Amino acid sequence: MDTQHRIKQIVDENAVVLFMKGNAQFPMCGFSGRAVQILKACGVEEFKTVNVLEDDAVRQGIKEFSNWPTIPQLYVKGEFIGGSDIMMEMYQNGELQQLFAAA
Repeated sequence: MDTQHRIKQIVDENAVVLFMKGNAQFPMCGFSGRAVQILKACGVEEFKTVNVLEDDAVRQGIKEFSNWPTIPQLYVKGEFIGGSDIMMEMYQNGELQQLFAAA
């Protein structure tokens, strides 16, 4: 299975997916850690994390999949939301909470 197909399958099969460095318990960069904290602050208890440090093909492939150059990347119900800066902005103006309330 090619990387793009694998990424699409992960995004399609999980309601909330965070492609990040490390995992929810042990984020390996500040941006990934902030993304996890934002999800928890929104009351999201269950979400899939994909550690891009474990698979270089996914690390590069996710950037092509989303056409977004940085990690972490958040997907909700198959839709690309953004990275940690966009997540923080959406959290601060209440959009992210509304997104999860609707989901």
